[in-house]
Amino acid sequence: MKTTHSRRDFLKTLAVVPAIPALSAFSLSGNTERSDDLPYKFKLSLNLYSFNQLLQDGKVDLFDMLRFCAEHNFDAIDPTGYYFPRYPSQPSIGFINEFKREAFLLGLDISGTGIRNDFANPDPVSRKADIEMIRQWIGVAAKMGAPTLRIFAGKNPHTGFTRDQVFKWMAKDIRTCCVYGREYGVVIALQNHDDFIKTAADVDRIFEMVGSDWLGLNLDIGSYRQGDPYAEIEKNISKAVTWQIKESVWIDGKETPVDLEKLFRLIKKAGYRGYLPIETLGAGDPYQKVPRMLNEVRRNCIS
Repeated sequence: MKTTHSRRDFLKTLAVVPAIPALSAFSLSGNTERSDDLPYKFKLSLNLYSFNQLLQDGKVDLFDMLRFCAEHNFDAIDPTGYYFPRYPSQPSIGFINEFKREAFLLGLDISGTGIRNDFANPDPVSRKADIEMIRQWIGVAAKMGAPTLRIFAGKNPHTGFTRDQVFKWMAKDIRTCCVYGREYGVVIALQNHDDFIKTAADVDRIFEMVGSDWLGLNLDIGSYRQGDPYAEIEKNISKAVTWQIKESVWIDGKETPVDLEKLFRLIKKAGYRGYLPIETLGAGDPYQKVPRMLNEVRRNCIS
């Protein structure tokens, strides 16, 4: 069932219509007046892949990460499924509820979660298993109150099959996931990951083929590696329902520090409202890198 107006249509409207100060009993009496003059609202989240090695080594756990996010005044946390007990199977409802309760007590939203799948795989049995895993993790996301589940296109070399063939079966599989997402109220967030999906044109093509309002983009700024990454971001930004704001983008085949001022001009121009998860990668201590990145992002949010 297709809605009359999509979220993207609504955001486009916000981007071009200036905010009007709200009239209330307070403003009419002269006691106060709203000064809102921007159509966007950002909520900063931490993608826990930033702490991947420490989490994988068991040196920290999900509850440590909740406390870290609260200490640094994040609005939300984005816990990838890999870090939950029993992954790729679902964690117990007891664990989910404890994590959800602790997040609530610390004032944190759960902005999303994600799993690892490969819809570029020519083997239909493998893809069917991935669809079932996604269905189960849509349920986990719903139980946690997370609005999105991140998935991948895939990176299988699909030898013997054309890209057109892969696009066709991939769109069918993602459409099936979107049906489950609609049932649970969880948006499927496809990540552009420089895998099968490499360019803004690839993103546009798969979205058109899937044709579901329950598909959104997890816009990974570090994974457009052909052409101008900022131009690619701008082409796809209307599809974004969540992000991975990273320290670097790729320009002419070289990893280059992100120009956050330029990036946020694009985000604000598009009228995006919602979660902005940050993710730090590579060498260095995430306990130092994440706060530094967070401060830079905050400065550009309000400038």
